[in-house]
Amino acid sequence: MITLYHAPQSRSSRMIWLLEELGVPYAIEPVSIFRPMTGEGVPDAANPHPDKRVPALLHNGVLVAESLAIVLHLAEHFPEAGLAPAIGDPDRGAYLTWLAWYVAEFEPALFAGMAGELPGSPQKRRAHEAVVRRLETALARGPYAMGERFSGADILIASALGFGRAAFPASEAFEAYLERCRARPAALRGAARDGASGPQQGA
Repeated sequence: MITLYHAPQSRSSRMIWLLEELGVPYAIEPVSIFRPMTGEGVPDAANPHPDKRVPALLHNGVLVAESLAIVLHLAEHFPEAGLAPAIGDPDRGAYLTWLAWYVAEFEPALFAGMAGELPGSPQKRRAHEAVVRRLETALARGPYAMGERFSGADILIASALGFGRAAFPASEAFEAYLERCRARPAALRGAARDGASGPQQGA
């Protein structure tokens, strides 16, 4: 049994997309969270996440929290969906590299851009430019981060890019990538379930 602890229009929304890509049964348990960008919401005592944030997921009684951990866990538990190259697959190294790059490079660049920190920090500006260059270079080779192969890395990258699109410069490659990802049947189903999950509980 899979239960996703979810707050609408948050980081857990992309986990619904992930679960739809996997095609496995799951339940959504709505929880309230504090949203620092708006100052709204309150932590939910029923949320098993150690910091009362989302996403958090229970899979057969095992708690997994944070987007990267959930992508790794579920994609490898359900290999038939093809979202993660198996150990020994030549694509495995690239997949793990993209996951690590997302956390270590992409997210810091996104939030630096959203916070307007780039003009005053040459170091952050160079890191931001490197992120843009790396993703555009990858997308020039194929429709997804790993070329022809859609993976769990794309769920993380595309969801965050769509959320923080204004943090990055105009790019035909980025727009086409977002359109491809959002048009996936599982992404459309996930967006519908997120939209139907109602307003934040306890807000």
